[in-house]
Amino acid sequence: MLTASGATPAEPPGRLRLTAYPAAQVLLALPALLVLVLLVLGSALTVVWIGLPVLLVAVPACRLLANRHRRMAGEVLGTPIPDQYRPTDARGPVRRVLGWAADPMTWRDLVWLLWTTTFGLVLSLVVVLLLVLVVTGGLWYFGTEPLMRARSIVDRWLLSTGHTELLEQRVQVLTETRAELVDHSAAELRRVERDLHDGAQARLVAVSMNLGLAESALATDPEAARRLVAQARTSASTALGELRSVVRGIHPPVLADRGVAGAVAALALDMAVPVRVDAHLPGRPPAPVESAVYFAVAECLANIGKHAAARHAWVELRHVDGALRVLVGDDGRGGADPSAGSGMRGVMRRLAALDGTMMVSSPVGGPTLVTLEVPCVLSSPRTMHSSGPA
Repeated sequence: MLTASGATPAEPPGRLRLTAYPAAQVLLALPALLVLVLLVLGSALTVVWIGLPVLLVAVPACRLLANRHRRMAGEVLGTPIPDQYRPTDARGPVRRVLGWAADPMTWRDLVWLLWTTTFGLVLSLVVVLLLVLVVTGGLWYFGTEPLMRARSIVDRWLLSTGHTELLEQRVQVLTETRAELVDHSAAELRRVERDLHDGAQARLVAVSMNLGLAESALATDPEAARRLVAQARTSASTALGELRSVVRGIHPPVLADRGVAGAVAALALDMAVPVRVDAHLPGRPPAPVESAVYFAVAECLANIGKHAAARHAWVELRHVDGALRVLVGDDGRGGADPSAGSGMRGVMRRLAALDGTMMVSSPVGGPTLVTLEVPCVLSSPRTMHSSGPA
């Protein structure tokens, strides 16, 4: 995993190890040249479909070589260089190749292949020769580090997304999440309106009618008026309960009173499956983060109760590297598919609006692990600790 922003970069390796990197790069230059030729030929021959199988081999090979050079450049520069490839659609070779072609990193890799088989190869070869030739030992001692740093800087520039592209991707993500959040908010508003119209409003109308009839019958039939008042009281109590349910669906009072750790523990108490809640939060997250995480955990626990056939479940809450991280797991049958139901997609939309992520690991036979992560800053230094079975 990448180090959080502001983390101290790792120390650069020694000179002998710095020389081992260019030696490996010289050895990898021939495979890189072969992959470059295959990419060019495969792209040219796709018009007659012959190049399709060539690209299906050449593109993964290119990414394998690029990732190896990313690791070496990251170790030389002291900061890791992540691969930023877009996820590809694996449904058929044509879709896969089209996905690769639409990924800007694929074209960056192609330019990098030209660099690493020409000028990059020259730089790496110079470092190796400075060590092999005894008379150039002094030049090797003082020149290895700047030469390798120069090569690694170019590798990083070519093998990672530029600042402008990062901003464009960020704008695209924000646009998508804003649209999803607007749709989600509109759906929530319609749900609240429907609950109020079909529930509390109908009850209050019945209360008004019963009180009107009781007022009319009060002088002539006091007993009937008393029954109507009793019915109105029952309807008012029911309407009050439905209003409370609507309010709990918007923002549960337990969440405001006890925070996300206490609210999740209260959720676990209502589960038929034993749920262990382990929360270590040195403070409280912002209210929007608490609400999103609470409803996300509620959806996960509901899925466990409905589909998992689990004997035990657990929820862990931590604040790590500037993010609230929640792990929801169970020992059930597994095989959960986040894209199969609307509930988990709603969780993704909630979290995405806060720059959050959700990862699901659910092999057939279990266990199922759902990891939720939302960047946030805790608002209070007060230590909150809750651990044990709920």
